[in-house]
Amino acid sequence: MALTRRAIVEAGLGILDEYGLADLTMRRVADALGVQAGALYYHVPNKQSLLAAVADEVLSRVRVPGDDSVPGWVAAWAWALREALLTRRDAAELVASTQALGQGVDACAPARRFLASAGLPEPDATAEAVLHFVLGHVTQEQTRAQMRELGVFGGDASIAPERSFEWGVRLITCGIAATS
Repeated sequence: MALTRRAIVEAGLGILDEYGLADLTMRRVADALGVQAGALYYHVPNKQSLLAAVADEVLSRVRVPGDDSVPGWVAAWAWALREALLTRRDAAELVASTQALGQGVDACAPARRFLASAGLPEPDATAEAVLHFVLGHVTQEQTRAQMRELGVFGGDASIAPERSFEWGVRLITCGIAATS
């Protein structure tokens, strides 16, 4: 099998799922593919490029909503982001770090375009606020789930993550509706 960028990203996704973000290294990806780490550098110049490529794959699963009302579109986009992030272990943390470094695809691009075309004031800031809420919420969800698996999370589990996410999205969309 020829070594390709696609194979490297797939191996990275497998490592992310099995071991988590902390163990997603060039060496581990190379070992998974049966090559030396140096062989990867032809396809991904450094670890940050690898992480960005893996994050881009996670984000490629986000379905862009079709709803044309601004609050409805934003809510659907937030839920689609959450759904895509929850498909992979530590995906929210991975996407947050690559976005903070300005690497990979712009996760907010679809929202920026939609909000700008709808004439919403501050479309960039609005898209960023929604993204930050989703990333923060999913990071907390994923961390708590991992801590529960390890038996070390003793926090209040009475509020379902879906319920608190829905409430947060409702607060954001009510704010958007009030400013439109």
